[in-house]
Amino acid sequence: MQNNLYITKALDVTTWPDFERLVEKHNGVWGGCWCMSFHSEGATKSTTYEQNHQRKAQRVQEGRAHAALVYAGEVAVGWCQFGPTDELPHIKHRREYAAGLTDLPDWRITCFFVDLEYRKKGVASAALAGALTQIAALGGGIVESYPEDVNGRKVSSTFIHNATLGLFEQYGFERVRQLGKNNWVVRKFVKPIP
Repeated sequence: MQNNLYITKALDVTTWPDFERLVEKHNGVWGGCWCMSFHSEGATKSTTYEQNHQRKAQRVQEGRAHAALVYAGEVAVGWCQFGPTDELPHIKHRREYAAGLTDLPDWRITCFFVDLEYRKKGVASAALAGALTQIAALGGGIVESYPEDVNGRKVSSTFIHNATLGLFEQYGFERVRQLGKNNWVVRKFVKPIP
């Protein structure tokens, strides 16, 4: 996927070095998570930076990790993590989510990350567009996410790991139900690309 400023590519073995450089530039992201928190292995206080790094690398090599990497020129500057529900079983507000669950989505969008130098420059939007394009190419279906409603509140972009409700609504997602104080379950049907 391409827009005026950025292009997106799938996270795979060919783009892994670019993802790796971006994560290492930011000290493993969120304390060494390596974008593993939502996978079944998780990223806990007992897992090390290097364990998370190795687990993510293995998942990418096996085709069990999905993300839309955003590039400014030749450099990866952000991503949007997505995957089938069984690839990303962990979510925030899990107990509350399960209590109101009627059916699981085909896909989840669980995490965004943007290089400090590129924040508030449209990277998250490009990442979401890229993820939706990849999902369509992978067969489409119901896509769900859990963004934060920041309207009327001052919130540092550093702490919004799953983007904003407003961004998802710009891409046609609809609110399903609230989770916690400020998050929402949002859904959208993505048509497959024939």
